Amino acid sequence: MTRRLVIDLTSPRAAWRVPAATVAAIRTALGAGWDVVVVETPASSDGDGGVGSDAAAAAASGAEVYLGWGVPTRVVDAGRGTLRWAHSGSAGVGGILPRLAGTGIALTNSAGVHAEPIADWVIAAIAYFARGLDWMLEAQGAGRWAKDEFTDGRSPVRELAELRLGLVGLGGIGGAVARRATALGMSVAGVRRRPPHGPAGLRWVGGPDDLPRLAGESDVLVIAAPHTTATAGAVGRPVLARLPRDAIVVNVARGSLLDEGALLELLVAGRLRGAALDVFATEPLPPGHPLWRHPRVLVSPHVAAVTTRFWERETALIVANIGRYLAGAPLGNLVDADAGY
Repeated sequence: MTRRLVIDLTSPRAAWRVPAATVAAIRTALGAGWDVVVVETPASSDGDGGVGSDAAAAAASGAEVYLGWGVPTRVVDAGRGTLRWAHSGSAGVGGILPRLAGTGIALTNSAGVHAEPIADWVIAAIAYFARGLDWMLEAQGAGRWAKDEFTDGRSPVRELAELRLGLVGLGGIGGAVARRATALGMSVAGVRRRPPHGPAGLRWVGGPDDLPRLAGESDVLVIAAPHTTATAGAVGRPVLARLPRDAIVVNVARGSLLDEGALLELLVAGRLRGAALDVFATEPLPPGHPLWRHPRVLVSPHVAAVTTRFWERETALIVANIGRYLAGAPLGNLVDADAGY
């Protein structure tokens, strides 16, 4: 009997649209006895899969494996009883887990695949504020030669090596940021769900209860934890208020982890040097939102993970997991339903 794998990765966005080479690699990894169905209907790569298309639901009926951007509701319903493994090309799984409860479907995600480009973006965002690139851009727009503003201290700049960096989350992204930061001479500490283990070279690693301490010791606070019921709203007003004056806030996790209103208040009050945000409570960021206009906010449209190497890494992850699946071995990047990621 022929087994079926469904590829529902035809994103309308070129960066996330599955290439023919990936499809070919999947077919080769599966070998004989498998029918590979590629859904040509575009699938949103921005969320958890949503409802799903008619074509995806039809392909999932009787399928054993599903590869998509999230896992759509209609795919879960259509594959009930036959679907054994679902893989998401995205890292976030918050909206998917309730759909899969009680189905017996194993869920894997792509969390580690995005770590390297996101970590690059974090370092670039830190340098943007620490080295005063925002002020330079403002002066350039006004046609103003701002040399005196930098040399007389009106626009103070800092070296990366003198910064204390705090990481909220020490998974794939947090670990990649930590490696880069320590290589640049920064003093790094962090909190995670399961301390005290963490990347090499950190000053200390604590648990969620240590977040206020971390904020108080961080010139830069990087939010890189997954969205779960435990992390939602974690970086709220009490945490932000403990940040040293002129601290920088960077969010590459999910908008739900950060109190944007409290952040804006501190920025308006001149307490913070700046905020680099790749994720927001509402996406796209609504027109007229004050974050658009604030001079010390870098607004990034949820693109920190974009890289020309995504499909290289994603294909390797999928192919390796196909080998594990066929061998009956534990899958890599298996999502822990209890932990929420």
